[in-house]
Amino acid sequence: MGIAGLILWVLWLCAMGMTVFALVHAIRQRPDAFTAVDKLTKPVWIAILLASLGGLLLGRTAVGFLGIAAVVATGVYLADVRPKVDEIQRGPRW
Repeated sequence: MGIAGLILWVLWLCAMGMTVFALVHAIRQRPDAFTAVDKLTKPVWIAILLASLGGLLLGRTAVGFLGIAAVVATGVYLADVRPKVDEIQRGPRW
């Protein structure tokens, strides 16, 4: 396997964990919270995240074409959608 293979495996595991976390988060949220913050609907985000998970499983790497697309889609959800959906449901943090 070597060091390079080990690093790629760890990156793939991190990408899988990130995608599963985002998918579980999206499933647990109220559907109206997504439209309230002017984002795509809940079913669309769940489909995107499921496709990301499938791309990671199918590509078996986080650095191939499918892996990079999956990581970008998951990153957009975690960095842009998740904070706004959480804020609309819980209110401001301060």
